[in-house]
Amino acid sequence: MTAFDSTKRHLGQGLFAHPLGVNCGAIGVSEDPHQAGMSDGRFLDGLRRAVELGANLLDTADCYGTGHAERMLGRLLREHRGQRPLISSKVGRIRGSAPHAYADRHIHHQFQQTLENLYTEELDLYTLDSWDFGPQDRYLGSAIEQMCTLRDVGAVRAIGMRGPYVPYGATPAERDACAARFLHLFRIIRPDIVWTRFNAITPVITLEGEDLFAFTARHGAGVILAAPLAHGLLTGRVSRNPMLPPGSAVRPTGMASLTPERVARVTAGLQSLRVHFGNGPGTLTRLALLSCLQRADHCAAVVGFTSKAQLEESFGCLSTPALTASELEVVDRTYAQIRADLEQQPRRQLLQPVRT
Repeated sequence: MTAFDSTKRHLGQGLFAHPLGVNCGAIGVSEDPHQAGMSDGRFLDGLRRAVELGANLLDTADCYGTGHAERMLGRLLREHRGQRPLISSKVGRIRGSAPHAYADRHIHHQFQQTLENLYTEELDLYTLDSWDFGPQDRYLGSAIEQMCTLRDVGAVRAIGMRGPYVPYGATPAERDACAARFLHLFRIIRPDIVWTRFNAITPVITLEGEDLFAFTARHGAGVILAAPLAHGLLTGRVSRNPMLPPGSAVRPTGMASLTPERVARVTAGLQSLRVHFGNGPGTLTRLALLSCLQRADHCAAVVGFTSKAQLEESFGCLSTPALTASELEVVDRTYAQIRADLEQQPRRQLLQPVRT
């Protein structure tokens, strides 16, 4: 059997990333606020272990813990000054005292704070984290200008934008509207890399008759896939405290966004994969990750974690054989059936508003 190819992948602008990186969105998140310090230590240990396992793409944002994730990552970077990993951060969720998160020079201000938090002088990837550019896209031109300036002066190597995503239960019209909005912004922003929430049961969105991977390949843009394990749902172990996408009006496509009955049906759907591939430790994790990473060689995935054991399981999947064409067919067919099952559920039962 052919081993999975863990060669670094070119995402654009000279950025070569290990196929699997780390998303730092859960850093500092703790069910017990009195244990924040312990949580910091656990996540730092996890980041160190991820680097040991080969991760060279560390993904964060200014809104993760309102800068706390960046500061924690900055502590790690101080330990790796001679061999700095690729650092990805995002802007567009924190407005502060500005009239809008993209208003005037607010991106520049947030960028300077991000550099200070990370204890670095440049970013490898800086992503526009929101499609909200104000009424009639009032701040879109200014946002693009600021991002391009940062790239032109060498402060940022690559510019990113969020990819298309709809929650389960979205109507065909809503999917079409999401695709149209993405295509409109993509043509104007012309990003080097698309950062998107994606996993094997993510609702499918078609872009000019293609999936996201074919579309980005045709346009020469790299792809970073976040939440490839659906916050634990695809591993058979659902997180009790899944990370919410900042500013989202609905919960993510994991246990928190589905009724208990639907979660049970997803679990039942995964059982057929257990029957076919065995029920060994990490089997479902391997299938979920490889089914994403084997879609294209211009994409990398970033996984979240709450323990070193989770990271070791995820990175261990890349030392196993790649999925064969026949195995991928079985996996894709199973995931497609799960998606179809989820999309049959009325939307009002799937989406739950987040209380603020």
